[in-house]
Amino acid sequence: MAAVFKLACLVLAFMVVAAPYSAEATITCSTVTSKMAPCLGFLLGGALAPSCCPGVKGLLNMASSTPDRQAACTCLKNAAKAMTNIKMANAAALPGKCGVNIPYKISPATDCTKVK
Repeated sequence: MAAVFKLACLVLAFMVVAAPYSAEATITCSTVTSKMAPCLGFLLGGALAPSCCPGVKGLLNMASSTPDRQAACTCLKNAAKAMTNIKMANAAALPGKCGVNIPYKISPATDCTKVK
């Protein structure tokens, strides 16, 4: 179950948009996981929980630097490696469902070092 939560975080990491650069990441994998946990059901093919989008938006706001966004991305990609049951179409739809615009495609193939 913990691995499923971590993969759910993958989606959010890709949703983080550009913000001022900071030298060091302050976001931890446990923070990313807790913010994305309410989205798990949707990512597995179920309905979008009312508590999902506030978590997505909260993580977006927290990831205010390039290192934070890259750290969140890395946490999510590591979780994704352990899971095969995430519906990638739902992951790709999550930003729109939550009213968040992102400048890149949500995909496990995203290079986290290029997330700005």
